[in-house]
Amino acid sequence: MMQIDRPLALTQGDPAGIGPDIALAAWSGRRANGISPFIYIGDPAVLSARARMIDLDVPVREVDAASALSVFDDALPVLPTRVGFDVAAGQPHVATAASTISAIETAVRLSLSGETAAVVTNPIAKSVLYESGFKFPGHTEFLAELAHRATGRDILPVMMLAGPKLRAIPVTIHIPVKDVPTALTHDLIVETCRVTHADLKNRFGITSPRLAIAGLNPHAGEDGTMGIEDRDIIAPAIVALRNQGINAFGPLPADTMFHDEARSRYDVAICMYHDQALIPAKALGFDDSVNVTLGLPFIRTSPDHGTAFGLAGKGIARETSLVAALKLAGELACQPAQHSGNVS
Repeated sequence: MMQIDRPLALTQGDPAGIGPDIALAAWSGRRANGISPFIYIGDPAVLSARARMIDLDVPVREVDAASALSVFDDALPVLPTRVGFDVAAGQPHVATAASTISAIETAVRLSLSGETAAVVTNPIAKSVLYESGFKFPGHTEFLAELAHRATGRDILPVMMLAGPKLRAIPVTIHIPVKDVPTALTHDLIVETCRVTHADLKNRFGITSPRLAIAGLNPHAGEDGTMGIEDRDIIAPAIVALRNQGINAFGPLPADTMFHDEARSRYDVAICMYHDQALIPAKALGFDDSVNVTLGLPFIRTSPDHGTAFGLAGKGIARETSLVAALKLAGELACQPAQHSGNVS
């Protein structure tokens, strides 16, 4: 594995969840896992307390980003973001929200400035953040807003689940299923695919990405007999993409897109809504799939699971997906082109 010259920025996530547990476990297995060095952005007191709770001997050292690489072999480097609250493992509380948000903002700032090589985010609890006044549906949308504030550019964030057997992208993300047909537009499909095509080329090194486009309705609408969206919205979007030189094809019936032979024909599955993408992605690689946000002016990866409050502080949370996220972030940071962002 190529060595990066800057650390990855790993956020604490919700400090009452398993973010601290899996960060500690990932550092403990750093050599065996072959992960790139990271700096943990969060509360060092919470991290040290969690290490004692799950019986891991992990020295925690407060540093800045410039010093993280030099201490990573001997201690887990932490850039402090104090919670200011007595965190209890497995018991989320709104008082931790400001620290959780601050950790994300700091990680983005450090990566945009070039002090860190990528952003890796631990899971957040949206309900806790909403209670504090957080206005974004989730991580993906918040990261896009932070990028917009920093660059002044409109950002279309594209959420991709990337595993060893499948890459899958939902065109619509965190909205109710009943709202999908209204939210699904020709332009949204085209722009999502353009961002995907660009980042698969520039960050993943795929010379000519193949995009398989799922239909929305059963049997991809059966030419309008089972819904008109496939015929009237998705199919014209695919024609537009092909006219732009993008290898997109479909719409395909979603129930036949994910078996072994079908997956061999494409590099990414473009799905029309959240569960159409995430169910097959997690079924085919729950422990080693990674959430990647495309279209940002920095690299961002994340485990593909949630806060798992019921596991926090018990020493049984698996760090597998976080390790995969750290490894992928390190690999992407070594690619020659790191800042493709949205297609203009």
